[in-house]
Amino acid sequence: MKLAACPSPNSDSRDGTAIDMLVFHYTGMRTGEEALARLCDPAAKVSAHYTIDRDGSVYAHVPEDRRAWHAGVSFWAGERNVNARSIGIELVNPGHEFGYVPFAEDQIASLIALSHDILARHPIPAGCVVGHSDVAPARKTDPGELFPWRRLAAEGIGVWPDRRAKTASDDLNFAAGLARYGYGVPPAVDWPLGDTVKAFQRHFRPSRIDGVADSECAALLQALLTK
Repeated sequence: MKLAACPSPNSDSRDGTAIDMLVFHYTGMRTGEEALARLCDPAAKVSAHYTIDRDGSVYAHVPEDRRAWHAGVSFWAGERNVNARSIGIELVNPGHEFGYVPFAEDQIASLIALSHDILARHPIPAGCVVGHSDVAPARKTDPGELFPWRRLAAEGIGVWPDRRAKTASDDLNFAAGLARYGYGVPPAVDWPLGDTVKAFQRHFRPSRIDGVADSECAALLQALLTK
């Protein structure tokens, strides 16, 4: 893992908030150079702690003890100030707007190494390793359906449902189950439940993202809740 300093002025104090989340993003810009410039531009008022380019190079923008500005309006596990609680990692990818492509192998190798380092420094539960779309489903789709969540979980980064669970119990309330896992659902948030269901599908059932909480989604959610 190659690490280079690329400091961003866009940060502030965590005000004593403990770090208990790791949030993955894609840059959603045409090139890595454009993304790095924006993350370090004071006028943009956005940043992350790290960016990983497609060749595996890692750029450090904001010290981990500072709050980077990466999550925006967001919600997870009852908390709205996700920036204060989290470390944000951007992965260079043009995203859905500019031609979404699979993440590069060198890029994911560096992500795994960097995530292991972060998890060794901070007590982040597996269920709090999330994507931008998980915490802001009405606004964001990153890191997207091509992100290798299952592979990361196999490396001890995040969680993946046990697919031996084929069906959910009849008494599973899907919206309540999403909230138990950490997702924002009405009335705690002001976006439609369908947006949250899409975020869940994008993370755990990327083969079909339709916002419909079907039996397969219910089984996956129950498997996650039993972990």
